Amino acid sequence: MGIAAFRKLVSCVLLLIVPVSLFAAEQPAAVLYSHGTALLNGDSIPRSSAIFSGDLVQTNADSVANINATGSTVLVLNDSLVQYEGSSVKLEHGGVTISTSKLLATRAGDVIVLPAAGVWTEFEVRDVDGRVQIAARKGDLTISDDTGTSTLPQGQQTTRQESQTQDDSQTQDDSQSQNHKKKKKKETAGAAPAAAGGALDSPWAVGIGGGAILAATAWILIQSDNPASPSK
Repeated sequence: MGIAAFRKLVSCVLLLIVPVSLFAAEQPAAVLYSHGTALLNGDSIPRSSAIFSGDLVQTNADSVANINATGSTVLVLNDSLVQYEGSSVKLEHGGVTISTSKLLATRAGDVIVLPAAGVWTEFEVRDVDGRVQIAARKGDLTISDDTGTSTLPQGQQTTRQESQTQDDSQTQDDSQSQNHKKKKKKETAGAAPAAAGGALDSPWAVGIGGGAILAATAWILIQSDNPASPSK
């Protein structure tokens, strides 16, 4: 084979290899394994399937799923909905268990959970009724939300609210309800004296009062030494 023909062959091989490598760099390779009935973007999947950034994984009450990527494994727990985003996973509801050495993050609402260092880290995140439960199984975690950023040491657990805005709205509603109850109680207490005044104005009260006055007058006249004159 001549040198010119060899160069052409090498060029053709490079043209085939380079685009594939660039595509692999842009799309992190991951494989989804289902254990029971699981859905990928709303469709049932066989035991395994390729998964890409933006795909949705859903499990039911009696199934789980594994997402295996380079340096990371995500266990999608039962009755969960998760969006795979390549460098992170977005937890819509349910729970995930993360094992990673690639700083794979988990987002649940406004809460972001991230390994504190690029070492093998294991943690669990659950989103139950707007409350995000976080457990650091191995390695420390960094947790960020509307209130700031903090560190959760290995072996510790914590709970955060999915959205601080919802909490503020709930607190405001509770405050308005309490103020309404206080105002209603005050109005009810102020109406009591009016009811008492109405009782004194009734015919029975007037009759009893007049009888008492006549009896007192007769007693004074009987006790007097001089009988009353007709003029008096």
